[in-house]
Amino acid sequence: ICGARFGVARSGAGLTRVRSGTVAAYGACVIAPLAALVVVLQIMRTRSPEIVASAASAALHANAAAGDHASLPVLSLLLAQLGAVLVACWVVGRIVRAFGQPRVVGEMLAGILLGPSVLGAVAPSLDAALFPAESLGYLSALAQVGLVLFMFLVGLEVDPAALRSRARAALVISHAGIAVPLFLGVLLATALYPALAPRGISFTPFALFIGAALSVTAFPVLARILQERSLTRTQVGTTAIACAAVADVTAWCMLAGVIVLVRVDTGGASRALVVTLGGSVLYVAAMLTVGRAAMRHVGRRISASADAAVPRDSIALLVIAVFASAWATEAIGIHALFGAFAIGVIAPKDERFVRAIRTRFEEAMVVVLLPLFFAFSGLRMHLDLLASRAMIGTTLLVVAVAVAGKLGGSALAARAAGIPGREALALGALMNTRGLMELVILNIGLDVGVISPIVYSMLVIMAFVTTAMTAPLIDWLAPAGQPA
Repeated sequence: ICGARFGVARSGAGLTRVRSGTVAAYGACVIAPLAALVVVLQIMRTRSPEIVASAASAALHANAAAGDHASLPVLSLLLAQLGAVLVACWVVGRIVRAFGQPRVVGEMLAGILLGPSVLGAVAPSLDAALFPAESLGYLSALAQVGLVLFMFLVGLEVDPAALRSRARAALVISHAGIAVPLFLGVLLATALYPALAPRGISFTPFALFIGAALSVTAFPVLARILQERSLTRTQVGTTAIACAAVADVTAWCMLAGVIVLVRVDTGGASRALVVTLGGSVLYVAAMLTVGRAAMRHVGRRISASADAAVPRDSIALLVIAVFASAWATEAIGIHALFGAFAIGVIAPKDERFVRAIRTRFEEAMVVVLLPLFFAFSGLRMHLDLLASRAMIGTTLLVVAVAVAGKLGGSALAARAAGIPGREALALGALMNTRGLMELVILNIGLDVGVISPIVYSMLVIMAFVTTAMTAPLIDWLAPAGQPA
């Protein structure tokens, strides 16, 4: 289908070989892992009617997120928290940049340092005074607003038309980069579930969420690594951008399904499933018709004035549309971030429009709002739960499975699609970047109750390690400016 649509100029015999090779690669790298995944889920379901998490899991995360539901802090305390977060992110960001790491690695590390696992252990009185549990509600709200706007910008980066030049390779590699880690994540979940899953969560949503978390690629971080190393226009760069865009959309759709399963599983209401599925159909139809037309209208106004002062009412309409879409997806039982992402996807991709929006949105978010999210993610970590030898071993296992599934699966699929070995490994390393997108998904999982604080902490460490290893691997496999 991709070859027919995007027109590959090849001889009849050559085209037949390419198509058969693509089909074989897709079958081996995508269909086979998904089929094995279904078998694992069926075995776990028939062994007992949805294994119940043991009481040991409750003891392991009894000190869960005391600050997840708290009252609003006073203004002076909030300002002190903002200052501490921004200073920590700036200082640590500068340090990691000296080692060739992207800024997001420093911000992730700063969030962990500000949490109870580091600041709380080193200076407990300072931690209690600066981040008391009852004050975290407002910090969380500000971080969530920043995430809604950030997800709009992530969707804005996804340009379906730009995927056509690499459509065949992107289809195989991106789907293999989801199917393989998804399968390995479900296998990993069979070991994690009995002791580490939250009470009341059945195996299927827990396992699918672990698989989805291992399947994520951080599209924005990947794009910035390529840009910083002048790899955007190389074969590795263009293919990675296409694969990450396809993977992002696929992974978020998959995560939406997992959230629906969790809410039906915990609520036990078939009405909730009907509302979610019916509401999703209506939402998609509205976005593809009325929503797209409205976005085109706003886009024309902003593009026409991009070189001058952009009308404030146009920016206001755009922000209203983002918040309205986010509210709609939250109301139908998915998550607000999906709505913000969808608005970005259907928004015009005109260069002047995108530049004008990024200029007005990105700086405030990058400098202020996103660091708050990193800090809040760190405040939810409990590294003390991972102090035992068994938990350290389990965390290392999670990291190893994540790297093997995402980097290994993507690299093997790239090699099967005809990309040379070194470039295939570089592509796998780029697809293994998780960064902020992983933290977004993990916070959603913790909010809806599908993972426990201990599993959340393990996966945050995995996100940090896989993001930090990307830049050194790319410098080794595809040096800056070298055509790949």
